[in-house]
Amino acid sequence: MTDRFRLTLAQLNPTVGALAANAAKARAAWVAGRDAGAQMVALPEMFLTGYQTQDLVLKPAFVADAMAHMQRLAIACADGPALGIGGPFGDDSGLYNAWWVLQGGRVAARMLKHHRPNGDVFDEVRLFDAGPISGPYRVGPLRIGTPVCEDAWYEDVAETLAETGAEILLVPNGSPYRRGKLDLRMNVAVARVVETGLPLIYLNAVGGQDDQLFDGASFALNPGGALALQLPPFEEVVEHVDFARTPEGWRVLPGRLAPQPDTWEQDYHAMVLGLRDYLAKSGFSKVVLGLSGGIDSALVAVIAADALGPEKVRCVMLPSEFTAQTSLEDAAEAARRLGCRLDTVPIEGARAAVAGALAGVMAGTAPDVTEENIQSRLRGLMLMAISNKHGEMLLTTGNKSEVAVGYCTIYGDMAGGYNPLKDLYKT
Repeated sequence: MTDRFRLTLAQLNPTVGALAANAAKARAAWVAGRDAGAQMVALPEMFLTGYQTQDLVLKPAFVADAMAHMQRLAIACADGPALGIGGPFGDDSGLYNAWWVLQGGRVAARMLKHHRPNGDVFDEVRLFDAGPISGPYRVGPLRIGTPVCEDAWYEDVAETLAETGAEILLVPNGSPYRRGKLDLRMNVAVARVVETGLPLIYLNAVGGQDDQLFDGASFALNPGGALALQLPPFEEVVEHVDFARTPEGWRVLPGRLAPQPDTWEQDYHAMVLGLRDYLAKSGFSKVVLGLSGGIDSALVAVIAADALGPEKVRCVMLPSEFTAQTSLEDAAEAARRLGCRLDTVPIEGARAAVAGALAGVMAGTAPDVTEENIQSRLRGLMLMAISNKHGEMLLTTGNKSEVAVGYCTIYGDMAGGYNPLKDLYKT
């Protein structure tokens, strides 16, 4: 009887809709696992299509194409370890969020997600049907139970898997980041481990997709809740995890325990990765932003420089007669320290021209917020022109506190394609 089992965890970053690219990334992970002597390679929830697919998965042609890619992937990975990978499955009974096990050139098993999240950023009840609770499947010496993401947040799926012979729980996830999320996941996983007495592997996706960010930070627990493995957050990782059979059952052998950054550092990593992936997955490689000499625009410039490299960040100072000299100096110093390009585009001439054009219809009125907003809108106009001309995505720099109370100008400092500070309060 074999007393060892090696599982390769692929904490990777897919792109929604990029079936061929995601399949190629999955096969590369499979090759790494094969070369390391693994019996199975596992990827996160809905990895083949990217996650979340939202309404894309409601297109029958897309689902059919995804399932065809899955079949081809099974053939391409026939000679080596089993491959577990998330992707949609549809037949006459419905459309499902599924996790496929490919082995020996065929589909060996298919787990259909039972509990569908329907709150926060999720609306899977609208998109997918609820699958039946699946039983465990065998890979080599191990009987593996797979609750798919949300299924692990309820007792029934893990309990059924344990009662029907599962020896470990392998949970593929697409769990978005927020502060304190790892502790919440860990508490849920510990509950399932205590209830079932089985080791649990929590495999999460990593990367940004539109307005959502997946932080990875995958981990493994042994019975009793002892942490045996912790992968780093916000990084793609392919990690080989070993199991040993003991008189008490299968156990995860001690592995990597990557340190987890503190809350502020995690938030910063989230903003950097979110920006980098939003740009890359939208076809942009360069950015432009207005650098005012204030804190918010300076922080956006730092995030952009870390995400892309300073050579791909254009900062623009747009002074008027009301701009303080200290603001000009601070903006120049920030750009110099970052190594970013800084252009200066005065708006005074444009502001005077607009004031002259409006003089007739504004005659007899006192200057107020209207004139202030003209400055902001002129800056937005000029920044968008630079963005269009040079193919650089315009970043906005307002924080969540300002946006929440309306301290911003529509068509002015709100103009742009992405805001790295959109979830960061001023405080």
